[in-house]
Amino acid sequence: MTIKPPRQILPVLERLKEAYKIWHAYHEKLPKTQKYSLGNRIDKLFVEIIEMVCSAIFLSKTEKLPYIKVAIRKLDTIKIMIMILWESGSFEDKQYITLSVPLDDSGKMLGGWHGQISKQNSPTKAGEK
Repeated sequence: MTIKPPRQILPVLERLKEAYKIWHAYHEKLPKTQKYSLGNRIDKLFVEIIEMVCSAIFLSKTEKLPYIKVAIRKLDTIKIMIMILWESGSFEDKQYITLSVPLDDSGKMLGGWHGQISKQNSPTKAGEK
């Protein structure tokens, strides 16, 4: 039997997957009061963002934009909720920084994708006036 290497995925999905794996390890160790409130909400948002990005991949250029916008909005919500966990003492500085890096990278990638799709969908293409 031949073992095939895993398929290549979009860099933004790779970063989101990396962030989720970090989050998952932290989520398990949160105090119960945070784990079952903010923790579960953050977990759900991660899954929803990954679903939005996966959906956008297979859509036409004109249909992608709403999915990317929702993913950006949900990612921004996660960032705020993570900040709340950190400020409330449920996260240590190192945990906050470790999780923030792939989240920020994912945000930049989603923002770039949004900008690219917006330009491609605009009525006046680059170079036309």
